[in-house]
Amino acid sequence: MDMQVLVAAVDKDVDALAGQMNLETEAVIVNQCDSFGYREYLHKGKRIRCFSMKERGVGLNRNTALMHAGREILLFSDEDIVLYPGYHRTVLKAFEENPDADIITFNFKVDPTRATYYNKKKRRIRWYNYGRYPTYAAAARRESLLKANVSFSLLFGGGARYSNGEDSLFFHDCLKKGLHLYARPEEIGQEVYRESTWFKGYNQKFFVDRGVLYHYLYGFMAGLFSLRFLYAHRGGMLKEIPFGRAYGWMKQGIREGKRRS
Repeated sequence: MDMQVLVAAVDKDVDALAGQMNLETEAVIVNQCDSFGYREYLHKGKRIRCFSMKERGVGLNRNTALMHAGREILLFSDEDIVLYPGYHRTVLKAFEENPDADIITFNFKVDPTRATYYNKKKRRIRWYNYGRYPTYAAAARRESLLKANVSFSLLFGGGARYSNGEDSLFFHDCLKKGLHLYARPEEIGQEVYRESTWFKGYNQKFFVDRGVLYHYLYGFMAGLFSLRFLYAHRGGMLKEIPFGRAYGWMKQGIREGKRRS
């Protein structure tokens, strides 16, 4: 098996990015900036292909990288990830040990305020736990994604109409198409902390956008899952906003999602 890293970047120096991320394999870098272009170079003897585009949106970025990918195993990544030495051996070994796996998520060291998961043991990812994983934690078999015809939403995520959720929608669609998703306990890199490009606080837009996302994820159960979400995060998200107001904004988002469907 061979692999590529698919890197989503915004306004970055692509010539320096391979070294900053400690890439040891081939990579496809899609850099959303103020110009269009293509170039490639060798880093540690591996081919780094760089595509520059003016359009914005993380979903568009990842779909563009997928379109240009050509190796058996694809590791999704972001510009602020530093991969550990030998990461590719860890990823390929995991797929060799799990021949039925279509997607495998791995651990990354992140700032405690941004942590949403940590895999303590190998486990299947199913409908009740897929929402905690970011895309940069995942590696996938390219052929599995092509056969299932799955891609990233252009409505959700940084630079898109709705501020986040493209990760959850992607894993949701993969499960819906019958792909096998696994979580592994190996840690293969770390995130360099930076300010979020989309998070502006727990305001009306945050909760409305979350409501739209929940419509697409949960359908007629969106209202119930909204209540569950708010109750679970009431200590951090609802310090200044009443529970009822936040729920009202999420219901507004659910209605907006229904109108879009």
